[in-house]
Amino acid sequence: MNLPPNPSRPPAVRMMEFLNLSPDPWQLQVLECNHPRKLLNCSRQAGKSTVVAVHALAEAVFTPYTLVLLLAPSYRQAQELFRKVTDGYHELGKPLLKRLNNEELLLTNHSRIVPLPCREETIRGFSNVSLIIIDEAARVPDDLYRAVRPMLAVSDGRLICLSTPYGRRGFFYQAWANGGADWMRIEVPAERISRIKPSFLAEERRQHGESYVRQEYGCSFEALEGLVYPDFARVIVAGPAPAGAPVGGLDFGVRNPFAAVWGVLDRDDVLWLTGEHYCRNQTLDFHKRHMPPEVMWYCDPAGARERIELVAGGRKVCKGINDLRLGIMAVRARLETGRLRVLEGACPNLLYEAGLYRYEDGAGGRGSETPLAENNHALDALRYLVSRLDERRMARDRRAVPPPEAGVAPPTPAPRPKEHWLKRWGNEDLWTPIG
Repeated sequence: MNLPPNPSRPPAVRMMEFLNLSPDPWQLQVLECNHPRKLLNCSRQAGKSTVVAVHALAEAVFTPYTLVLLLAPSYRQAQELFRKVTDGYHELGKPLLKRLNNEELLLTNHSRIVPLPCREETIRGFSNVSLIIIDEAARVPDDLYRAVRPMLAVSDGRLICLSTPYGRRGFFYQAWANGGADWMRIEVPAERISRIKPSFLAEERRQHGESYVRQEYGCSFEALEGLVYPDFARVIVAGPAPAGAPVGGLDFGVRNPFAAVWGVLDRDDVLWLTGEHYCRNQTLDFHKRHMPPEVMWYCDPAGARERIELVAGGRKVCKGINDLRLGIMAVRARLETGRLRVLEGACPNLLYEAGLYRYEDGAGGRGSETPLAENNHALDALRYLVSRLDERRMARDRRAVPPPEAGVAPPTPAPRPKEHWLKRWGNEDLWTPIG
């Protein structure tokens, strides 16, 4: 590998030129600036994955003992970024190769590049990390982002977060909007990318709407279309919460998060959420220690074993109601009537999920009635709680029958079968009354 002889330019820039890639001005800025924290807010197809792949490869080849982690929301996405790294590495002639497989690139200078999905069980254990690259950072949960930050403490390593916006939520948005001088920000809308034609953007507007194009191609943090609870953020209040009956909801999980939300139900039937517990890969006993003991909990009715263990451990736990559609309607009713409030800063994971929980788009513009089964753990805990608190209202909704069409008689309900006399609880031939 013989890079272009220009020692005044960083190796990554010369490596990009060696690979016959003409860097855009913003890509040169990424490669030449040594700021330890970078945010790349880029349009789709801007070339953000390509530039960070070259950056990672140059770090590993030219700096011995470098550990580079490539993180993404899923293993497939992490592998896609790693593939860009290995494609460039093959083009360079595979210098310093010791081992290359789907799990890592290991060089004879003791440098490594490792792709990982953003799951806590896969990213913990790494230390002395020189560079962390988080792809699709706007879709990475905050708790996992917080788990990787300590890896840079001892090594004084660098962090690059690249993404297209995904609504006004999550650490990527917070760092972009409120991170101050701690971050270097590079914004690359589609207008700066000559490869994206205006005619294509016009077609995208016709197909998906202006809000979608502003977010996917204009670097604008828009509200996500199709949200189950689009107005959830408006229930955030400064507090404090009034006195009331302590209540909470539970959604059980191990690899998926164990989620608990709790608060008080005041005398005006307003539910105030004042806290949450949100954690993966821990024992039920660990979770119990984080659950306020005075709370009346309503849980996922499918978790019979967990409920029994919590009750045996001194917690008051009852079954929630797992009717998804009616439960969502009950939560929406509280949102619309002002009977649900969340104290500011009390439930960050609940608010994060509310900004992502959405319905699946159907074919031909027909949307599904069932939300995607993701980003819903704290929201399910809330649903179990609200569905039990509002059980009578839900029962009325369940019994509601649409009015009959004009001239059509309503259907006659089927008669209830008469209960056999042997099954009656008051049958004194079978049971002896006490007292």
